Amino acid sequence: MTRPPTAAQRRVIDAAEPVTGRLRGTEAQLAALVRHGLAFRHPRPPHDHFLTPAGHRIREAVPEPPTERRDGDAPGSGGTAAPGGATGVFAARVGGEEGVGEDGAARTREVHSAWQGLLELRRMTNPDGGMDRPCGWERTHLVRAAALALEAAGHRPAGPAGTDGYRVRATPQPEAVAVHGPDDATLRACAATLEKAGWQVGEHTDPRTRARYLLASPRRM
Repeated sequence: MTRPPTAAQRRVIDAAEPVTGRLRGTEAQLAALVRHGLAFRHPRPPHDHFLTPAGHRIREAVPEPPTERRDGDAPGSGGTAAPGGATGVFAARVGGEEGVGEDGAARTREVHSAWQGLLELRRMTNPDGGMDRPCGWERTHLVRAAALALEAAGHRPAGPAGTDGYRVRATPQPEAVAVHGPDDATLRACAATLEKAGWQVGEHTDPRTRARYLLASPRRM
């Protein structure tokens, strides 16, 4: 795309469904986003429109600061924005966040809805409609995707101290995340969950600290 989206197009992009990127708008708006490479029309009925990776980047980029934005507010849906916070955007908990809000039935419903949406995105975007392995969105959002799989399965993310639950972190490897936990039992449980969710998982030892951790990559087949 050679120029930024218009204000109307940006509103459509910002209103896309969390995780799936499913779009709602007029035919003209959706067609314009497709022309600019920010959306695609799914070939199978009901032929819904979804954000492309470029569209996701637009949505997650820091927008022009509105007058009501306060310093420290999380932009878009990036990073570890807390649900129910200033942005109101869902984000899986990667562990170690501060100020993420309260746990409870509302959070459980939110996580379940996001996981079901991700499974639907797999069905809609994997070439064979397979829901047993990660899709393109997950490969470009590794940390958030792995964290969502863990949180949806009921694993507890670490608190700010980082010692009482899982922590998902990026690694220098292009398609791998590291999962840390307080003990071997937590790591084994997280490994089982990720493998069931379509990730390849191996257990490793940090050569400096001797701490055990998982290295997980999205399975392709």
